[in-house]
Amino acid sequence: MAGAPSCEIDMAEQVARILRSIEESQTFSAEQRKLTAEAAKLDRDRALAPWQIVAASVAATAALIAGTAAVVKLFLP
Repeated sequence: MAGAPSCEIDMAEQVARILRSIEESQTFSAEQRKLTAEAAKLDRDRALAPWQIVAASVAATAALIAGTAAVVKLFLP
């Protein structure tokens, strides 16, 4: 019977160690999910980057054409 309290302490330590291990695993999994989502966002942004350049170019061209038309209308009635 003298060894029983020691056994209970060892078991309590093991349970605490297991609970810490589970918590660390959950934390690691959450961080991994966050990093995966961030990587997916970066991939999406990289795929859309050429289209952003095209859209900006179209807008700039439209602005230049509109500006040219305004100048022509102003000086050549």
